[in-house]
Amino acid sequence: MSFFDAISLTFLPQLLFSLIILFQSNGNVSWDDISKLKVPLADQRIRYRDNPLTFGDLRLPKGSGPHPLAVVIHGGCWQSEYDLEYISHLSAALTKKGVATWTIEYRRIGDPGGGWTGTLEDVSNATDYVHTLAEKFPIDLNRVILIGHSAGGHMALWLAARKNVPKQSNLYRPSPLVVRGVIGLAAISDLRAYGQGSGSCNRSVAPLMGGTDHFAIANPIELLPLRVPVRLIHGTKDPIVPVEQSSRFAVEAVRKGDDARSLPIDGAGHFDVVAPFSPAWAVVERTIMEMVAK
Repeated sequence: MSFFDAISLTFLPQLLFSLIILFQSNGNVSWDDISKLKVPLADQRIRYRDNPLTFGDLRLPKGSGPHPLAVVIHGGCWQSEYDLEYISHLSAALTKKGVATWTIEYRRIGDPGGGWTGTLEDVSNATDYVHTLAEKFPIDLNRVILIGHSAGGHMALWLAARKNVPKQSNLYRPSPLVVRGVIGLAAISDLRAYGQGSGSCNRSVAPLMGGTDHFAIANPIELLPLRVPVRLIHGTKDPIVPVEQSSRFAVEAVRKGDDARSLPIDGAGHFDVVAPFSPAWAVVERTIMEMVAK
């Protein structure tokens, strides 16, 4: 061993500790921190409907499988300027841990056909497309979960609630994909309450809903119970989606008989929960792996 190798081994733990302290002292993960990273490539990009924006990125772990699968839904206030690239780091990290990921893209507010009802139709179709994926790839349909961040968290919760959508709605699906559970990361779980806020993301609720009162069809908290386990991970310093969105949903879900837990992370912000390099990631990874375990 060279002198420099010895020095590296001696001081590496101290260096890592110093970096963690520096990261924590500099604040939370920002949009720029994660959006400027190089986007990890997917194994396959697959179109689930005949539209340039209706596709998903599939990532498969090594080995023969069958693998558990996470349907990953990005946020961005349901707006067209935000796409799936930033959440691809979460998907790639999970795939390295043995979880296949289907990271979906969909029409958003500002896209032709986006908003009401195209956005929800797209995420619904993308999720049910998992049946087709399982015919071609080693996916364990008994271990499929939904993961969504922010506005994507709203849609993940809504997808788990589709069986409760009124039958007269065109968003109703008689046999939606059966999932093992749903994980919301800084999830918007109550559209009605969130839409009353003054922020730019709060103001996106009205165009998402088509300017009308469709909350009984599209608002997760009004479609309880989900009848699947729900885990809501949320930073206590989230400036975009208040942590109360998760805590209130968990209380109401439990009241309706669901296995629901709010998992606040002290000091974490909005993007910490989707950044594999964040201290908050340990909670996210552990929660996901527990949900997909055999």
